[in-house]
Amino acid sequence: MDVLYFAWVRERIGLPREKVETSAATVGDLVAELRAREARYDAAFSDLTALRVAVDQELSDFDAPLSGAREVAFFPPMTGG
Repeated sequence: MDVLYFAWVRERIGLPREKVETSAATVGDLVAELRAREARYDAAFSDLTALRVAVDQELSDFDAPLSGAREVAFFPPMTGG
């Protein structure tokens, strides 16, 4: 699955996107797998209240299922203006 990172999430991880092989059932499970990889992932995902997630380009929650998903994107909340 493609995992995309935006704004400060991308800066902390050092990648805009990557292909990830995962057995995660939910977005939260994927986050746990990513955090276990390296300190940079752990730092990027240390405060989930500061993150939003989209699964296949639809805003989702961290308990959203990943079955059949092709893309997950992580980004900070956006403000209008």
